[in-house]
Amino acid sequence: MNIIKVIIPAYNEEASIAHVINDIPEIVDEIIVVSNNSTDNTEIVAKKAGATVLSEDRKGYGYACLKGMDYIQRSENKPDIIVFLDGDYSDYPEELTKVIAPIVDENLDFVIGARTKELRAKNSMTPQQVFGNWLATTLMSILFNARFTDLGPFRAIKYDKLLALEMEDKTYGWTVEMQLKALKKKYTYAEVPVRYKNRIGVSKVSGTVKGSIMAGIKILSWIFKYSFK
Repeated sequence: MNIIKVIIPAYNEEASIAHVINDIPEIVDEIIVVSNNSTDNTEIVAKKAGATVLSEDRKGYGYACLKGMDYIQRSENKPDIIVFLDGDYSDYPEELTKVIAPIVDENLDFVIGARTKELRAKNSMTPQQVFGNWLATTLMSILFNARFTDLGPFRAIKYDKLLALEMEDKTYGWTVEMQLKALKKKYTYAEVPVRYKNRIGVSKVSGTVKGSIMAGIKILSWIFKYSFK
């Protein structure tokens, strides 16, 4: 039986975080919510919903993910699979079983929950998100012969394979860094189509011009950095 742990970075998600936690299948052994400098009641709500709650004061998606990984490394009960999931309820947490299936059933290393157009709610992804995903995955296809179509945050990876990636990005480049390093290490991977709905609240990245620009710069810099390695 695989031990599965979920890491959820969350910044001011008090309105959505309990929904996310409650919809995660019971096969998960531990749900870890990393409050990323939240100023609302995210931590209180997450604890009440049954999650392990950590606090990371340094703002950045990568910082939050690394905090969750550090906690797991220091815990006695090491997982077989790590799942990353956003705290805004835009994903369908119950689809976790579908996302981990290629790892459990086919022994693949890494799975992306791909937000395909057919399964996305209208306006659930901004035009800049759609374009950014297309550009990044097209470049990865050209430069690395990759088969990715999305940089989706809903993803699963074997724990030992995740540690071997030596993840380092602290902010917007976390997802693309993981995919690029998995390609370099020749991990077996797959995409699983997942549904995607309008998030609760406003996106801290794609909902602002600055956030979109900074995310785009970081993603492209990772791609070009690895194209010369």
